Amino acid sequence: MKDLLKRFDDYLIKLINDRMKNDFLDKFMYRITDLGGAIFSSIFSLALVILGNRAIRLIGLEAIVVLGISQLVVHSLKLGLSRARPYKIIEQLHTFGIELRDYSFPSGHTTASFSIATVLALNIPYVSLLVYAVATIIGISRIYLGVHYPTDVVAGLILGIGSSILVHRYLLDVIEKAAVMIGLV
Repeated sequence: MKDLLKRFDDYLIKLINDRMKNDFLDKFMYRITDLGGAIFSSIFSLALVILGNRAIRLIGLEAIVVLGISQLVVHSLKLGLSRARPYKIIEQLHTFGIELRDYSFPSGHTTASFSIATVLALNIPYVSLLVYAVATIIGISRIYLGVHYPTDVVAGLILGIGSSILVHRYLLDVIEKAAVMIGLV
């Protein structure tokens, strides 16, 4: 199994980081990747709470809870597994001057992107295609930029979707009751 995952990583990182490389994608991927970062994810979720109507505020609160849970899992796995980032291991990888101090597995940007996308898709189904397309591009951008292996991104996708489904199914009533109690909805 380990050999199969290594071949998967090797093939896709070469395809995405090397064969797809061009000037347009260099600029596009460098910018779109930030949509999965902590700053944008947090501001987006808070904006839903602050600017939205009752239903949108609840979606924002759900997103905040999902981000908190999923990122706790991400950072625990990063510390526990300590997988070095691909740009530190693979020679001749196209890098973009990004230097990160934490570990590679799983992708936090991908987890956050799929967490928010899933919360939105569960609550506003007609945006599903758009939000999952954006989350997928953010995940691919992490490989394109040489900061994650494809398996890091797949793990982030699973964590993001899984944590969102669990929160939506088991904690949504608690979130709504807490929001009512503190006067947010």
